[in-house]
Amino acid sequence: MKRRKIAVAAGFCLSFFLGTLMNLLFVPGFDHHQNHGDRVHRFYHEQRQRAVDGTKLHVRDSASAAVAEVNNEPTIGSQRHLQLQIRERYDEVLRYRQQKSSWLGTGNPVRPLERRRLMDLAQRNNWEPNKGTERTSHQYTDSHHRLSPSETLYTKSRGDFALNTRSVNGTQMLGCSSIDNVTDVQYLGSGYTKAVYKAAVNSSFSVALKSVDFGGHDMENCVKKYGSTADCYRLASFKIVKEMTLMERLQHPNILKLFGYCYQDSNDIRDTVTAITELGSPLEMIQLLQTSWEERFRICLSLVRLLHYLAHSPLGSVTLLDFRPRQFVLVHGELKVTDLDDASAEETLCSATADCVMEFPARNFTLPCSSGRCIGMNEKRNLYNAYRFFFTYLLPHSAPPALRPLLDKIVNSTGELIWGVDETLVQLEKVLHLYRNGLYLQNSTQPHKAEFKRMVDTSINGDNYRCWPSYQHEGCMLSVFDIHEAISVCENHAQCHAFVMTNQTTWTGHQLVFFKSGAANLSPSPGKVTFVRVSS
Repeated sequence: MKRRKIAVAAGFCLSFFLGTLMNLLFVPGFDHHQNHGDRVHRFYHEQRQRAVDGTKLHVRDSASAAVAEVNNEPTIGSQRHLQLQIRERYDEVLRYRQQKSSWLGTGNPVRPLERRRLMDLAQRNNWEPNKGTERTSHQYTDSHHRLSPSETLYTKSRGDFALNTRSVNGTQMLGCSSIDNVTDVQYLGSGYTKAVYKAAVNSSFSVALKSVDFGGHDMENCVKKYGSTADCYRLASFKIVKEMTLMERLQHPNILKLFGYCYQDSNDIRDTVTAITELGSPLEMIQLLQTSWEERFRICLSLVRLLHYLAHSPLGSVTLLDFRPRQFVLVHGELKVTDLDDASAEETLCSATADCVMEFPARNFTLPCSSGRCIGMNEKRNLYNAYRFFFTYLLPHSAPPALRPLLDKIVNSTGELIWGVDETLVQLEKVLHLYRNGLYLQNSTQPHKAEFKRMVDTSINGDNYRCWPSYQHEGCMLSVFDIHEAISVCENHAQCHAFVMTNQTTWTGHQLVFFKSGAANLSPSPGKVTFVRVSS
């Protein structure tokens, strides 16, 4: 009977692990391509070309050249359909730009657009293109060719940005001149529409560069269907323009910062756009499962703070339609959303409650319909996705025992959508308060079983053993609230015979401690305090 119970428990653990692994690995989306050498971004390939022939930057790489070879002759109807899609995306961007927000900026009047310019994140009050912009566009048209309908919309889209050359919040905004001589360029990956690169500005400041992927799913399918590389580029590039617009309008610590952007002409396409954003580390869920609970809790708290802001944003309730872990990055341990091109502030229209069904792989939810809108669908969709992609894996496991009942309640209440994002944030902030102030510690008044000798400005070399989860893989490094918790941890580890209180703290103020299997190699180390067990 005992063996059968062990076998059943082992089978359950194995099935949970495999299910988790399959769920995380086989979600479609962002692709880390292996053929990095074949995917050279236009800016860096073209810099070499410019050095040879002195021409302007050239947009298309070998992949885009292959895409351009299309034999199918598009019909007039298909061309109209493509132009309609471009118009719809332009109108969507325009709605987000014109929608009033509470943080409209002030500053100098809008100046005429220049071929090389810096971007000002401050919002402009008048969204109509100014005369200087129109004059620039007319000069370009007269000297080159008549603009197509999609190019006209794209030029208007450029004119709707508020641009000048001053600093914002003491930070100089980046433009084309800032990325002409970037170094340490690395291809990071691509999705259906965009390619993302890492680059160093001035050899020191790392940024992410986002541009349309000419070899990507969206471009290839569009060109095959409509036969126009230029118009398909306009359609795809409006996703980048939309993302830049939302980064401007939605200012929050958990939204990736927009540092600037660059419009440059290619030999084939006018005004190709590249967004310059804050750089983050990809969110690897398998690795996160091996990190400390404190860091995993930080990610979940960051996410709910973001979702709370999106539910009450200046644009209304914003939902992330493409909500997956790969749409987020970590910046100094803080979770930030990096992909906003599929975000929407439009609430679902309805005529009856039956129209307000949210369908997920595991279950469905029906929300009320009122005044022609599905009430709270954007918020609820975000929250349930947070539950199924983040909370179930990151919140409860290896949490302090005293916090687990509250964490289980948070997971269950979000999984059933009993709570909204407001209550979820209140409860997570409560967990933070309990943890940060050591209120989770149990039996803190009981005397310790072992005695320890205190040694100031001393550390221990070697004598490491491994524990899980640890801040360092080669040893056992954990965070503790105080010396009493450190002693309790050491008493509960059979291998522990000493520990070193470092002078490092975590984001909650907890102190990092190295637990050791012995104290044979003591060495001077200013700022550290070593405790060696002298009795058990």
